[in-house]
This record gives sequence, C-alpha cells and structure tokens, in this order.
Amino acid sequence: MNKQNIDFYFDFISPFGWIAAERIVELARQHQCTINWQPFLLKATVVDAMGIKPLLQTPLKGPYALHDARRQARYYGLKLSEAAGSGQLFNSIPAAQAVLWAKEHHPELVEELVLALYRRWMCEGKEIASAEAVVSVAADSGIEQKALAAALEDPKRKELLRQNIEQTISKGVFGSPTMVVNNELFWGSDRVDQVFEWIEQGGW
Repeated sequence: MNKQNIDFYFDFISPFGWIAAERIVELARQHQCTINWQPFLLKATVVDAMGIKPLLQTPLKGPYALHDARRQARYYGLKLSEAAGSGQLFNSIPAAQAVLWAKEHHPELVEELVLALYRRWMCEGKEIASAEAVVSVAADSGIEQKALAAALEDPKRKELLRQNIEQTISKGVFGSPTMVVNNELFWGSDRVDQVFEWIEQGGW
C-alpha cells in the first residue's frame, strides 16, 4: 500500500473530533499514513455557512449527541471529563491558531500539541479557551512560550485562520471530524476505520 496523506479537519470543541484524533494517530502509524491536521471553527461552517444551530444546541439531536459522545468515549476506553461531557461551548480560536502556527514553525510537534490540547479539555476538564492556557499546554509539548504567545497576539494569526476556514469550506467540509483522503470525505468519528479500508482497497 502506498503511503497516503489524510487531511484531518477538527474543532477543539468537538468531543467526536477528539475521539477520532485519539484513534487515527495509532491507525495512521500502523498503515504508514501521514496526518495533516486542519483546525477550523464549527461556528463558521455550521452556524455561518449552513445557517443552522450548533449540534449540541439542537433539540432532540443535541442531547442524543452528548449521550453518544460519552458512550463512544467509554467504548474506546477514553476518559471524557464531566465538563466536556456536558456540552459546554468555548472559544477555540486560540487553540486553532496555535496549531496553525506550530505547523509553520514546529511541524514535528503538531500531533503532540493537538492531542495535548484536546486532552486538557476533554480528559481533564481544564479550559483551553484562553491564549494563556494554550501557551501553557504548548510549552509542555516543547514549544517555546514567548514565541507562541507573541504569535497569538499578532493580527496576522486571525487572517491565517480565516483563510484556512475558507479553504475548509471550499472542500465541502462542515463537521468535526472530517477526514479527507484522495478527495474523498469521511465525516464522523465512526468513519475512522472506513478511511483506512478505503485506502487499502483503493475505494469502492
């Protein structure tokens, strides 16, 4: 099987994005695939572009999604914090900006940073909405604090995130997680295994 690149689109507010991220890292290693981490904002795709309510705020569907997220986490042996499992929303812009900055300056640390940020909120229930919290997590991943802190204050970061979101929407991505391989989109944490079956079989 030829080595494949998987574009992984996610928002840090999404428990399903976290579940998929935890699973896809190990599976990608097993299948000798690379992951291109692509943070975006669900507010931009779901609320602004699609004009609908956020999933967790949707009557009937929202409570089910939260129940399913907790159930999926248990199924895969993951610990979902009470705070994250309650569906609290927060500003994921600093975390997304940090990942995009790391892709430019520390590509070898991006995967570790993504998982560390996700785990801080999803597992530990500690906030990642502030730049200070994001910088602290990044420092534990080996990223120099002052450089990242300065970058998060740079207006250029907002523009780069906006451009990344525009590219995300142009590819038809709307939900977290979405995985793209060979221009084929797979949406949802329950599609991770199908991604690798698609790669092995060359599609169907």
